[in-house]
Amino acid sequence: MALVPYEEGGGWAARQLHSPSATFHFASRTIRLQQDWRRLGVAAVVWDAAVVLCAYLEMEGIDLRDRSVIELGAGTGLLGIVVTLLGTKEPAGVRALYSTCCAHVTITDRAAALEFLESNVQANLPPELRPRAVVKELTWGKDLDNFPAGAFDFILGADIVYLEETFVELLQTLEHLCSERTVILLSCRIRYERDLKFLKMLRERFSVSEVHYDSSKDVHIYKAQRGSRKDDF
Repeated sequence: MALVPYEEGGGWAARQLHSPSATFHFASRTIRLQQDWRRLGVAAVVWDAAVVLCAYLEMEGIDLRDRSVIELGAGTGLLGIVVTLLGTKEPAGVRALYSTCCAHVTITDRAAALEFLESNVQANLPPELRPRAVVKELTWGKDLDNFPAGAFDFILGADIVYLEETFVELLQTLEHLCSERTVILLSCRIRYERDLKFLKMLRERFSVSEVHYDSSKDVHIYKAQRGSRKDDF
């Protein structure tokens, strides 16, 4: 996630962005996140796209147990935290075993945001789950060999499509991390013409479909996979 100023209007929404904290309820837990707009800008506030993608993963009951998941541009860490918690949930009547059934989650952002991101992750995961969530530096298009090629079942991103100068590097990163079985889920609000340009570029490399639209928050969720695959979760 680029650490740049961002304008999102005024009023209640602006007050929420500038609030020092934000509270959410997912996976039967209360999640309290610190925010720091003044120091880190867009990387340190929770955007609607992250909330919508968290709700989608939970409502759809997508099975994340024993899956390898990576989040790009994690910011406050909400999505990665929720995925780690959801990745422990077993079907009704079956007890979860943290040591064998959990998701393996890699939560990434640029170096300047990592300390802030790590503090939110550690504060919101129970001790037995913290080893399952690794916070790691990732600048799109750089040092990709630090991440195993094609090793992830899910690649997630919430509101990471807004700077046109990052589109090529973001696509390069997705291609490196993605295998034939990987499901990419990107949630975003279409604000500008350049956002549509990114979707066009994405469709040139992946099979893309819109799987959810939250009209109350004007947030779209897109699923992308290699080639013509359109697998269920």
